Amino acid sequence: MSVRLKLTLSYAGFLMVAGALLLAVVWVFLLRYVPDGNFSGPGPVIPNRGDLERAFVPRAAWALVALLAFGLVGGWILAGRMLAPLRRITDATRRASAGSLSHRIELEGPDDEFRELADSFDTMLDRLQAHVDEQRRFAANASHELRTPLAITQTLLDVARSDPDRDADELIERLRLVNARAIDLTEALLVLSRAEQRAFVREPVDLSLVAEDAVETLLPVAEARHVSISTSGEVVAVLGSPALLRQLVANLVHNAIVHNLPDGGAVDVATARDGAYAQLTVENTGPLLSPMLVGTLTEPFQRGSERTRGDQHAGVGLGLAIVKSIAEAHEGTIALAGRPEGGLRVTVRLPATPT
Repeated sequence: MSVRLKLTLSYAGFLMVAGALLLAVVWVFLLRYVPDGNFSGPGPVIPNRGDLERAFVPRAAWALVALLAFGLVGGWILAGRMLAPLRRITDATRRASAGSLSHRIELEGPDDEFRELADSFDTMLDRLQAHVDEQRRFAANASHELRTPLAITQTLLDVARSDPDRDADELIERLRLVNARAIDLTEALLVLSRAEQRAFVREPVDLSLVAEDAVETLLPVAEARHVSISTSGEVVAVLGSPALLRQLVANLVHNAIVHNLPDGGAVDVATARDGAYAQLTVENTGPLLSPMLVGTLTEPFQRGSERTRGDQHAGVGLGLAIVKSIAEAHEGTIALAGRPEGGLRVTVRLPATPT
């Protein structure tokens, strides 16, 4: 049976039970004042219980029949009106399952359970459409980025074939750089995919120790760019993947070093406990950044400066996108803000383990 028919039968059944109880109460109440037996004598005729039964029972039966008909018709109409929003939600669900994510229910009326369900469904469609659009942009950007080193390799090989006297060592070196870039991009895509799938084992990780290791590893890069690095903060542990958390911190520190002042820049890395969260803050000096630019830095293949192909440390444009994905995979958040004096402040908050 359909839900509408079930509700109709429920309404009619409840109405029948209520009517029967009401008639039973009336019947019992009347019987208290009507004696049993035959009474004769001068004056008006006094009815007994038998007379009352013959007069009351048929009319009570007809009343129950009328209540049943009224309950079925009224229940069918009422159930249809009650379930009308559900039909709109079902129609929107069918459209979404067919691939149309642009349709919204936008249910009017009071703030009841159906309105709450419709609003939740619309919110889910908004997030789903945003996610699909983001994946499409990411696929297009990834295809472009992966095609670039292959196109450069093809060009270098064509030039070498047309010019036999070309310096082979120079060609090999350029091919090595292009190949290294393609490998870095592929590895970054794999890390990003792994973080989004959350396919990792969680274990306690000392975030402050991970930060110190990242700074020590990237110190030669900072020295080559004349950037000073300082670390501070307290010992704070989180529950997550050591490899992914190392990647998160390394990406942030590497980003802060590369996108810095040409000379005399600085990077500050700090860890702290903020209530139930562990907080990692990475700040760097650099040019002034507009809020609009800062808001796009966590998108894939976005850079805070020009795309410089000649810099071997310029990255592939996935650093902050990977950081955001890893933070969200660990039920954390990432916040970016431009510093008033120039540069960027990145704050990552992750659920901390008990002290």
